[in-house]
Amino acid sequence: MGTRDKLIKRFINQPKDFTFDELSKLLKGFGFEISNKGKTSGSRIRFINIESKSVIDIHKPHPGNIIKEGTLKAIYEKLISSEFIDNVKKEQNEKEED
Repeated sequence: MGTRDKLIKRFINQPKDFTFDELSKLLKGFGFEISNKGKTSGSRIRFINIESKSVIDIHKPHPGNIIKEGTLKAIYEKLISSEFIDNVKKEQNEKEED
C-alpha cells in the first residue's frame, strides 16, 4: 500500500488528529488546488478542483494544525458526493480492521 493509499485510508477512518497538512496532501492528490481568496481572507481556505468544479471551503485551524471533527466529516461527505472517494472504501477499511 502506497503513501497516498495510506493517507486516504487514514482520512476515511476519520481520526481525531488529522492535520491540515495531511488534508492538503489528500486534496491535492485528488486534483484540488488551494486558493486563499487574497490577502483579506484570514484563515479561510478554498480548495478548488477545476476539472470537476468542486469547491471545499474551510477555516485553516489555528493556533494548532488539527482539523475539527465536523469539518473532516463534511469534507468526507463532499468527496463521496463528488465521487472522489467511493463509499465502499470505508466499508472495506472497517472489514480490514476486524
